[in-house]
Amino acid sequence: MSDSLMKTTGLTKTYTIGNVQTHALNGVSMEIPAGSFSCIIGPSGHGKSTLMHLIGGLDRPTSGEVEIEGVRISDLSDSQLSQLRADKIGFVFQFFNLLQNLTAVENIETAMMFGNGVSQSVKRKRARALELLELVGLADKADNKPSELSGGQQQRVSIARSLANDPDILLMDEPTGNLDSKSEAEVLEQLFKIHATGKTIVIVTHNTELADMAQIVYTIKDGKLESVKEKSG
Repeated sequence: MSDSLMKTTGLTKTYTIGNVQTHALNGVSMEIPAGSFSCIIGPSGHGKSTLMHLIGGLDRPTSGEVEIEGVRISDLSDSQLSQLRADKIGFVFQFFNLLQNLTAVENIETAMMFGNGVSQSVKRKRARALELLELVGLADKADNKPSELSGGQQQRVSIARSLANDPDILLMDEPTGNLDSKSEAEVLEQLFKIHATGKTIVIVTHNTELADMAQIVYTIKDGKLESVKEKSG
């Protein structure tokens, strides 16, 4: 594998409600190589999504460090962290999170209001959005709103949107968890195609078949990193 792109050291996240403390993560240290296709697995409620939110800069740890391309993100201000997310990371979630009043192409263009795409002309943003829809096999659905698309098609639009600012890293939380088997196969086909372009992909999933396809599998249990399995070759 290539050099580390993302790294955590002693990552801990504790939530306090009243007098009760819940340790969502407890001392997780891990490295994610550049260009890898990784899955984070484990039982529900054991810290997988918390870990994804922390490595993606959507939340801050109670203690420990997250580094992205050698930058300790805990040292960044909120605005700097927002800019890093916009430039470096694309997010895909289980329930798509598309704007229902916008078309597929407009949803992607909206993502370009932040990060690397912000200075592009309106014409270039439209061309880029159409290119991304072509990439995920939905060029003919550019003018459709989410309600006019199947679940699999909506998730493919959300994947295209995650690529709007050409991020190095894609973080995905159960991207196939809300899909039927046919739609799941369509989405996975696009993910492997995107990975082949050199993107680093990290997926939180309960899908054991997907995990079997990954190059690296990180198992989280009771808020701790229980194991790391890496395929050889």
